[in-house]
Amino acid sequence: MSQDSRPLHKINIWLPFLLAFSLVIGVMVGLRMGSGVAPVMLEKRDDASAISSQSKIDELIKYIEAKYVDDVDHDQLIDEAIRSILDQLDPHSIYISAEQFEATNDPLEGNFEGIGIGFMIIEDTIVVLDPIAGGPSEAAGIRTGDRVVMVEDSIIAGIGIDFEGAKKLLKGEKGTEVTIGIKRAHEAEIRKYTITREEIPINSIDAAYMLDDETGYIRLARFSATAYDEFMQKLEHLVEKEGMTDLVLDLRQNPGGYLPQATKILNQIFPQRDELMVYTEGRRSSRKDYVSTGRAFFDIEDVAVLIDQGSASASEIVAGAVQDHDRGYIIGRRSFGKGMVQQQFMLRDGSALRLTISRYYTPSGRSIQKPYDDLEQYDNDFMDRYYSGELLSEDRYAPQDSSEYLTTNGRVVYGGGGIWPDVFVPLDTNLLSDDYIKLRQQITPFIFRHYEDQIYQAAEPPLTFKAFNKKFEVSAEDWETFLAEVKNKKVHFDYSHLPKIESALKRMIKAEMARVLFDDSAFFQVWNESDPDVQKAVEVLADPNSLTVLNN
Repeated sequence: MSQDSRPLHKINIWLPFLLAFSLVIGVMVGLRMGSGVAPVMLEKRDDASAISSQSKIDELIKYIEAKYVDDVDHDQLIDEAIRSILDQLDPHSIYISAEQFEATNDPLEGNFEGIGIGFMIIEDTIVVLDPIAGGPSEAAGIRTGDRVVMVEDSIIAGIGIDFEGAKKLLKGEKGTEVTIGIKRAHEAEIRKYTITREEIPINSIDAAYMLDDETGYIRLARFSATAYDEFMQKLEHLVEKEGMTDLVLDLRQNPGGYLPQATKILNQIFPQRDELMVYTEGRRSSRKDYVSTGRAFFDIEDVAVLIDQGSASASEIVAGAVQDHDRGYIIGRRSFGKGMVQQQFMLRDGSALRLTISRYYTPSGRSIQKPYDDLEQYDNDFMDRYYSGELLSEDRYAPQDSSEYLTTNGRVVYGGGGIWPDVFVPLDTNLLSDDYIKLRQQITPFIFRHYEDQIYQAAEPPLTFKAFNKKFEVSAEDWETFLAEVKNKKVHFDYSHLPKIESALKRMIKAEMARVLFDDSAFFQVWNESDPDVQKAVEVLADPNSLTVLNN
């Protein structure tokens, strides 16, 4: 898991006492997350020191509640105490309150309960970006571009609703009903829909399609509980229906997830049996090897894995195995550098502890965990890479761990700070500029305002992606309209920077339009046509001699 949680306030004055309290947590926890995660046995401590420490914590809390000058929130006090204890460990051992647990856990479990729409707030109104395929909203007839103006008998448009407020209204327990009022373009009447909430899948795969006649592309967003099943479904289609022989696996900005999902996917990349893919080891966890099963269901010839500074944990496990065994090319920029495994334990009040229980090591024996003795530097690592020039030139990278490790074919690789790619592709820093980010945020609202008629006309007759991709371009008139609307909304940016980011913004308008009309996969098909990482992968895999470099 790659999610960090840093407390805003320290309670350092209590730390000598509270540190012992961590022993007591072992008694309180017991339910582990995910059927594939190896359990860790937390021993109950019955010795005098543990009892004494527990008594001190109890006494401390009692004295504060009984004698402290101001009122205190008991639960908040305990929450902050736990966070302060974990703050002394590593950046990835975190406490999740009961209130935060559902939102934090949903993406990894691969589902949530609700009405099944993707939405955003545009001009103080909930606008449907896409009804999730197979969900209750799609079945009810909700369409992209519909505006949710009522929930039950209450008007919710124009009242300042935010994203979290909208989620609370629309999500709910499976089997419960909610009535929503929809305002559809060019219709005066509000349509009423009573929708029964269901379990809604959260897809791990954003896109899967053919880049050319031989090369398939799969973008994996997270290693959730359903990642392997989704991967196999997409792989089966690409191989058996589209004739795929080579694979580009896009793990950029993939923060990780369940380790067993990563090793199952690796089994499909390594057809031979008993190939070491990763191993884990910790102070209280003996070494555990994850080896290939020899049950690869489809033939995959050459492989390219795309990574960047946002690829972490399980993503790095996949990239490390492919690199260490010279199975394919790693393309992009250095990965995040998270080489520790967390296990989740449920506490009695519905909160949870994600505790680092072991480190993982790539097949060559390297740990790719970057240093975390300076937590401020750890948090600012991306900006340090940016300002050092590492994201722009491979010559600016110096391994944080100079220990050399050897791949299967004898190539030298390094650990201690993420996976360094075999083929470096510099980052387009224009996409990080303040001006681009400001204007990028205005694109989706612009699409729903300016292309509204096209969105609704696309449904009848059905518009194909191929026809859209061939014909649709952002016209000069559309571009001027976009800039005029941005100006009217008082979005300030430097017009002198516009020539550098204009093509990327127009490309983003077309990609977002494809997402609105079709799906996420359509977005990536448009965007990847000019994506340098993807294009480099196609170039490498198309050259019959390129992979011989891995044998040097």
